[in-house]
Amino acid sequence: MTRPPAKSGFASRPGNPDSWVRAADAPATGKMAAEAFTARLTIDITPELRGRIKVAAFRRGVTVAVMLRELLGREFPPTEGDRP
Repeated sequence: MTRPPAKSGFASRPGNPDSWVRAADAPATGKMAAEAFTARLTIDITPELRGRIKVAAFRRGVTVAVMLRELLGREFPPTEGDRP
């Protein structure tokens, strides 16, 4: 019998970064563009700031991911010509 491939840990670096980056170019699976998040953004923040962000999201009744997506969407709205 063959073993299933080993799963990588959460937020671990890919073995082959080029194929990992190209995987985002794969055809859509039928989801709406707003529903299909195809990229991750990693930032370094202090534990104190992380705590404040989590508390703010909790008070608003949303997840941290949703709150940050809304924040980034407000700060960086789509502009004409920025999509191929």
